[in-house]
Parts: sequence; C-alpha cells; structure tokens
Amino acid sequence: MNIIKTHPVEELGYHFIDAKYIPKGKDEYYLRNQQNTSGVSYKPLTTLQIETLIHNRNTSDNWNNILVANNFNAGLVKNCKFYGLVRIGAMEPYYREFHNFRMAVGLYNSTIISCDLGNNICIDNVNYLSHYILGDDVMIANVNEMAITDHAKFGNGIIKEGENENVRTWVEVCNENGGRRILPFDGMLAGDAFMWSRYRADNVLQEKFKLFTEKKFDNKRGYYGKIGDRTVIKNCGILKDVYIGTDAYLKGANKIKNVTVNSDAARHTQIGEGCELVNGIIGYGCRIFYGVKAVRFVIASHSQLKYGARLINSYLGNNSTISCCEVLNTLIFPSHEQHHNNSFLCASLLMGQSNIAAGATIGSNHNSRSADGEIIAGRGFWPGLSVSLKHNSTFASFTIIAKGDFPAELKIPLPFSLVSNDVSNNNLVVMPAYWFMYNMYAMERNAWKYLDRDKRTEKIQLIEYNYLAPDTVNELFDGLDILQKLTIKEDGTAVVNGWENAKRETVILKVPQAIKIYKELIQYYAVMLLVEHIQKNKLSSFELFKKSLQTKLMRAEWVNIGSQLIKKSSVQKLTDGIKSGKINSWDSMHDFYSTEGNRYAEDKLQHAYTSLLEILNITARQFTPEVFKTLLSEAVATRTWMCNGIYKAREKDYTNPFRKMVYDTNEEMNKVIGALEDNSFIQNQIEALDQMKKELKLLAKKLKL
Repeated sequence: MNIIKTHPVEELGYHFIDAKYIPKGKDEYYLRNQQNTSGVSYKPLTTLQIETLIHNRNTSDNWNNILVANNFNAGLVKNCKFYGLVRIGAMEPYYREFHNFRMAVGLYNSTIISCDLGNNICIDNVNYLSHYILGDDVMIANVNEMAITDHAKFGNGIIKEGENENVRTWVEVCNENGGRRILPFDGMLAGDAFMWSRYRADNVLQEKFKLFTEKKFDNKRGYYGKIGDRTVIKNCGILKDVYIGTDAYLKGANKIKNVTVNSDAARHTQIGEGCELVNGIIGYGCRIFYGVKAVRFVIASHSQLKYGARLINSYLGNNSTISCCEVLNTLIFPSHEQHHNNSFLCASLLMGQSNIAAGATIGSNHNSRSADGEIIAGRGFWPGLSVSLKHNSTFASFTIIAKGDFPAELKIPLPFSLVSNDVSNNNLVVMPAYWFMYNMYAMERNAWKYLDRDKRTEKIQLIEYNYLAPDTVNELFDGLDILQKLTIKEDGTAVVNGWENAKRETVILKVPQAIKIYKELIQYYAVMLLVEHIQKNKLSSFELFKKSLQTKLMRAEWVNIGSQLIKKSSVQKLTDGIKSGKINSWDSMHDFYSTEGNRYAEDKLQHAYTSLLEILNITARQFTPEVFKTLLSEAVATRTWMCNGIYKAREKDYTNPFRKMVYDTNEEMNKVIGALEDNSFIQNQIEALDQMKKELKLLAKKLKL
C-alpha cells in the first residue's frame, strides 16, 4: 500500500535536510545560502506589508519567515500560500513579455515552500514550488509541480550521503548488457564518454574515471534547485530535481526529472511540448520539443531532439539532430543526423559525421543468445534506406551502405566504400572509393557543412571535419595493402573472404581504379598540408622548407577520441597519466584535449610528410625541388578532377530524364530546385580551384622550383 506519513503542518517547509546530515555548527540553509549569490539584502516584512498580504488572500505558517528586498511591493502578491523560509526580491508594477506571452510582475495563485525568489519575477498558478532559487526576471506560469529533494543530483552520476550504490545513474552506451556503462556528468565531452566506454579490462583506469566524476561534485545533501535569470517556464507538468541555467525556455513539457539544463544568454536551450526527460544532462543551446522521450542520457551542446524522438542510455555529440526515431545504448560523436520516424539505432559507436536514413535498423539483429552485440562505424557512416545490419559489425570511415537486408555480420576495412547486398548473385559487394567516383558533391559539401554548422563557443575538443585526415589516410594505406594483394580479374573485380560471417564470397569492384584513387588521395592530402605549412610560415626557399620538416621512420597511428584525432602514443600518455595521478580530474583531462588540439597542426604536418615519402616510396633525401614541383602540378590536377566530380554529381539531377519528367520546362525546374549555374557551393569550389592554381604557381616561383 502507499505509505502516507503525517507531520504537523507547521513543519511544512522545514527540516529539508535530515539533522544527521547537517554539519556541526550549520543549519539546514547553509548550502542554500552558498548557492544564493544575488547579493540582495533581505529584511522582515513590515506590519503594513503583512496586512496587505493578508488582505490579498495570502497565507503563511509564520510571517516572520518571509523576508523581502527593499523594493518589495506586497500589493503584487495575491492568493499565495507560503511555508518555510521564503525570501523575495524587488517587485515593481510592470508586466513582462516573451514571445507574445505576457505576465504581470508578482506572485499569484501559487504554493511556495522555502524558496529564494529573484527581482521582478512573474509567478502565476504554480501549484507546488519547493526549495528553488530563482534568478531575476524569471517567468513561470501554469506548472503543476516544481520541487527539489534533499538528495537531488541534477542528472549527475553520483550518490549522496546515506544512499545505496544501486541508486546511482549509469548510461549504458555501446552495449545493451551494460558492459560499457559510464557515469553522466555536467560537462561530459564525447572524448570522455569514448575513453570511459573503452579500456574495460583496465580496472585502474575505470576506477579513476569514476573517481573523477565523484570528485567533480560533493555528496552533501540539501542543495536547492536553481532557475537562472530570464528563464521562462509555462504550461509544464512536473519538474523535479531539475537545475536550469539562464535564458532557457520550457513550454508544455510533461515531465523533467533529475536533469541539468544548461543555458545562457548566448546559448539558450528550449524544451517544448510533450517532452519527458529523466536522468540526464542537456548541453548549451539545445532544442528538444514535440513529444521527445529521453532517459539516462547526455546531449552535448547545440543538438536537437524533436518530433517524438526517443533517446535512451545514449550519448549524443555536439551539433547533432535526431528526429522521430529511436536510439538506444549508443555513443554518437558530433555532427550526427537522423531524421526519420522508422529508423532504429542500437548498441553502436558512431564516430562522427554520420547520417541514418529512413527504415534503417542499425544493430537491431543479434546473432548471439544475449543482447551483447556492438556495431562500430568510423567517421562518415551513411547507411541508406531500409538497411538492416547485424551485431557485431565494423565499418571503415565514410562507408555508405545501399538499401538491403544484410543477413550476417560485416567487417568492411576499406574507407570511402559503397557496400551492397547482391541478392540475385548471392554476393556481398564492396566498391572502394565510391564517393570519389560517383558522389563527390556530397563528399565535399558535407565537409563544408559540418564545419559551417559547428556552433560550439567553447571548443575544448578540436573536431576534424575534413574527409582526408590522419585517420582516413591511415585507412587508405591499409586499404592499399589489402587491394594490392588481391587477384584482380579482367573486369577489374576481385573476390575476398572473411568480410562477412557467411559462406558466400565478397566481390570487390573497380579494384584498379580504387588503387589509383587511394594513392592520389594520400598524395593530395600530404601536398596540400605541406603547401599550407609553407604559406603559414612564409618560407622563402625550398631549402628552408625542407629543413622545417621532421623525418620519422613510420607514420603515427591515430585514434578518434570523440571526433578529435589524437596520436595513439599521446593517448597512451593520457591513460598512463590518469593512472599515475598526474591527470587527476575531468578538467585536467580536458586540458589534455586542448593541448593536443594546439599540437594537432604540427602532428598532422608530420604525418603528411611521412605519408608522402611512403606513398612515393622515396627517402627524405630524394625529396627534391623537382619532385615537389611535379607534386604541385599533380595536386592541381587532382583538385581539378574533384571539382569536375562535384559538378557532374550535381549535374545528374538536371539531366536525368526521370528527374526532369515532373517539370514541364527547364525554366520550371530551375524555379523549383534552382539553376545549376546558381549553385553557390559549386561556384565557391570553382573559385577556390582558380585561387589554388594561382597560389601554387606563385609558390613554385617563390621557391624557385
């Protein structure tokens, strides 16, 4: 049965903290007083103010426990019930307006229990407001319950004094059995989530991460909830143990419980109608609206959940959008797009710049006897319409998957590939370098788009958006090693085994073309970084240029840590530093990310030079002015080929008869989809190519090549 306790009514609003958890010499308000940084000097009500409050149908268990600021206007408080210590700021006879929503300054028709209320706030019809500290100019109307418990954790994975370990909130990313679970915390970056979810056999490292989280917060009971300045909350159901920043906007949410909502004047967060959010962290500048359900989650800054999306036991990286669909037990790096009602993503690690199409069921099929499978996909993962994949599967960077039900686990090691299921011939088919052969427009535009849409104002992790970077170039080298060992048929195909957990063969298409493109991409990547280095450092001769380069015996290995590329050797130093105590907090770990970000250009240059020598099969001594001059010319040719590919990929939309048949004339088509010659992205690419030709010509002259 329900256990309903009975207490004297005069105790309502008091004893928020059990006496055994109050430090010696402190009272139950000691944390509240630390949290209230308004600087307001409060004083008791005057006799006239009390009479005015009573006349306006207000009640209090003890008027002596209602403290107010100097400019408090008692006439602006009507039909309210006060319990416990309530402190109220200045009130002036104005009304506030936000998005055509107008409210008179004051407190009306509400029950207020042990709260601190800022200056010129508007509260009306809040049925239960308990143990909150409200900033200035806050507007709250028509809310059923806003309450804080003495053990509130605001979504962070900690426990309070006297609590059992089993009440701790974990987020079970990457695997449904909880074997990669992590503790959510305010400020968690994608890199933090990745590092914690991996290295599961390293017990010392895992324990350090847990200690970092506990160290970030204290376990004292009695923290109040806070609502920041200028936040607007209207027509909501239940807000329990919720911490909200400034300038947030909540309208029509059903339930928010044990959540931190980060928001400020520059990065305001909105939560809309029908949302139910429990046990999570919401980053700055997020948009969550229209029936979203999220449980045990972290949403990084400037991301969106909308139109009935469900996010459970998952981390969603910065600048991402999930709409309509369901995502479970997944760790998603920044710049993820998933817009379709019937797509499903489960038990996966997506390493950035991913896009999930309608009908896709990623990881919905288990091939073992328990829900313990995983899918790992490198950057640029694009499963197409109605793709169905099985656990366990892995995919190299920029894998695109054609529509199909894939019957077995997959291991695709070639980057930039198209993967398809040839049912008629009973083959798995892989076309490496597909993007550069047939979809250069999307390849180039996405790199530009993700960078353009990065709204982060605090860029602790340096995110790599370019499709040619140390991680993908290393994959290209690995791909070359695979392709060059194949027995190639006259039609350019080859057959491999072991890429699918099935007896049928895997057919590799266009192998000679892929080998050529892979080599050309590696060379182009390296040359363009060397050119950038010369221009940045204003090197005036080839001799100075060559002296500025360091020769290494081997290419460095790189790890994608939350969309930040870091050398594997540096990651090893990070884990060693954590275990030794040299890195002893999440903040110091974030400092490591920043330091690595500052070194990235130098490390990337070194990687480029080593890659160039390797792909040319020459030594540093053989890297001469004549060689470099040839490389500059070939870089222009590569970029020209790319620009032509960008144009041709988009041109198909204007010349394909099946595309054109819905328009009566070309003029109508151009009015509907825009003229090809007016495409600003293509025009920018052409202009950039022209500029590149001029710059490389001048550079060759400057270096006397």
